[in-house]
Amino acid sequence: MITLRATVLSSVDALVNLDVAYVPTPKDIVRRMLRLARVRHGETVFDLGAGDGRILIEAVRGFGAHAIGVELDPERLVRLKERLTATGTEATVIQGDLMEVNTSSADVVAIYLSSSVNAKLAAKLKNELKAGARVVSLDYVLPGWVPERELTVKGGGVTRKIYSYKVKGEFSNPKNPAGCATRLNRVSAGT
Repeated sequence: MITLRATVLSSVDALVNLDVAYVPTPKDIVRRMLRLARVRHGETVFDLGAGDGRILIEAVRGFGAHAIGVELDPERLVRLKERLTATGTEATVIQGDLMEVNTSSADVVAIYLSSSVNAKLAAKLKNELKAGARVVSLDYVLPGWVPERELTVKGGGVTRKIYSYKVKGEFSNPKNPAGCATRLNRVSAGT
């Protein structure tokens, strides 16, 4: 069953406001992202810019997590819903701008966006995420955050980086006294 909560957007607005091109993440990298983030059974995983739903599907089926996907593009949203239905995966799907969705219930946030979007997103996540929450990002760092772990992977002849962050008690939001990790572990793995 798919739970769909839609924000009313005109298709013209959605097309104009897309800041990130859709590039599917290879399935083996999706698994590595979720493993690096240490997703556990019963946790809530947000996928910001959920694309075709592959992170949601793997989080639910491979890790036993609850998954919430945020996707603005109406075309991607159709494909995402089709894939969830075809795989029998239960997830919540929100059609809307990732900058307007409250992520405070997330245990893990997965992102594969861009440098410019991550720069905008960094402060939002600092303000919303609870202590202990993790963020995993493919290819792009979160400015102002120090990765707890970094994984270099090779696939299809391309070297990619996965960055994992853990929210700790270092930020000053009184509603959420959280912060990001200050320790970095570099890990390399080839495929």
